Amino acid sequence: MKMNDWQAGLQAFLDSNPDLPQGEDSTVENDEKTSTKQPRLDIILEKKGRGGKVATIVTGFAINDDEVSALASKMKASLGTGGSARGGEILIQGDKRDAVLNFLTKQGYKARII
Repeated sequence: MKMNDWQAGLQAFLDSNPDLPQGEDSTVENDEKTSTKQPRLDIILEKKGRGGKVATIVTGFAINDDEVSALASKMKASLGTGGSARGGEILIQGDKRDAVLNFLTKQGYKARII
């Protein structure tokens, strides 16, 4: 196969710069948030069964319960509210849907308010 002028120029550039990554062997390491395929999270306002009080529920996590619990702790501290993490869901006391959405997007998650 005949090389075009731009291909020859590119190959000469790559040959003269050995520090550049070569071929498919080179990989760029991603941080943990982008390396795992995280589905979109759902933020729900729940009113029933809470004695007239409302709660914000975050569902749809594809991470283990320990990581959900750690994220819930960071979220509660950031929002200045109570809550818990059980069964792969995060419960935040009160109607904090917008604040939870902002927190999750800053943490690198895709989320939507339902």
